[in-house]
Amino acid sequence: MATKLPEAPRVGMVSLGCPKNLVDSERILTKLRSDGYAMSPDYQGADVVLVNTCGFLDSAKEESLEAIGEAIAENGRVIVTGCMGKEAEVIRARFPNVLAVTGAHQYEEVVGAVHDAAPMPPSPFVNLVPDAGLKLTPRHYSYLKISEGCNHRCAFCIIPSLRGDLVSRRPDAILREAEKLVEAGTKELLVISQDTSAYGVDIRKQPRMWKGQEVIPHMTDLARELGKIAPWVRLHYVYPYPHVDQVIPLMAEGLILPYLDIPFQHASPTVLRAMKRPANEAKVLERLRNWRAIAPDLTIRSTFVVGFPGETEADFQYLLDWLDEAQLDRVGAFRFEPVEGAPANDLPGAVPEAVKEERYARIMAKTAAISAAKLQARIGRTLDVIIDEVGEEGGATGRSQADAPEIDGEVFLRDAGHLKQGDIVRVAIEDADEHDLYGVPVSA
Repeated sequence: MATKLPEAPRVGMVSLGCPKNLVDSERILTKLRSDGYAMSPDYQGADVVLVNTCGFLDSAKEESLEAIGEAIAENGRVIVTGCMGKEAEVIRARFPNVLAVTGAHQYEEVVGAVHDAAPMPPSPFVNLVPDAGLKLTPRHYSYLKISEGCNHRCAFCIIPSLRGDLVSRRPDAILREAEKLVEAGTKELLVISQDTSAYGVDIRKQPRMWKGQEVIPHMTDLARELGKIAPWVRLHYVYPYPHVDQVIPLMAEGLILPYLDIPFQHASPTVLRAMKRPANEAKVLERLRNWRAIAPDLTIRSTFVVGFPGETEADFQYLLDWLDEAQLDRVGAFRFEPVEGAPANDLPGAVPEAVKEERYARIMAKTAAISAAKLQARIGRTLDVIIDEVGEEGGATGRSQADAPEIDGEVFLRDAGHLKQGDIVRVAIEDADEHDLYGVPVSA
């Protein structure tokens, strides 16, 4: 018997206003068509109707409101976008049954609202791209970007000039993407942005509905909701702001992984000021102690720059002493390199390359010793491990909750030929070196 393909939902569009609005309408329809949606030339044939409004003059606003009213009367399932979207309260007061209201140029929000109102039926025969999108990582872990750009102006960095200031994604769009990734086989979500702890500062007063509840655009709220979706949620690129304290209890509860990637960059107050970074390193040490008291298994990964212009031997020794205090679990280091366009290039006190190399070797030796001691303390414990690869001779390679893919250590397993990539298993740790653990799976 021939397979009957599901019919694609049909979208109607009413586009008002100037040519810029028309271009926005074309972009929205192009994206929806690429997602598999069909277009409807009339109200009756549409599963949902988009009204792209104009709000330039009072007369244009009234025309937009009339168009919304007509679409509701003729179809009933209406999404409003465009310039009048910034007056959502006016639209909802007059038309409480509209499905969603978004502003001008908010293409992702409009398309997301259409996907919610008229979901595309899954079909492996016609969908060339899976719901989770095309991935360059293994099936069992996925990176989840929550914002673009950065509000910091660090002297060594040109990210703001390349990507602009922080622009946060709306939380329901992030959670929808996370859900699709997990449905497609993702076990571990790696949350990334230029500054994850700053998520939502630009849209803090724009909560969104998700599963019948309001979600505030804030790192803590987002982490809590992501923890309900994926088995493992790992946070990268977090600054040690006071509000990060609120995330640690979620780790203690097991809702998200007890892991934070915090790019400290240095510890010397003098160097931090030259870098235009937060410089209260003593407060940071106190915060780390408090976090570990709440979540004893908390892993802190960080990166540091050695040989920054003006860094003295005293500054570097300060960093080494600070590392003795901080006892960070995972550390990467970089020799300072001038980047075209970075303000640091004009700073005095360039550090000779030979000195950079010598300091790099010293910091790596220091952090390797700390790592080795911490991993030795795990011998005899039983840890959760996610399997990345299963060998042909009974071995397997995985990662503990303390290990992000590609940048941290690994767990090498024996007698593990029965496991599959993506399995999360209990492993008895038998041995360790400076960066990796060795163990054997144990039965549940």
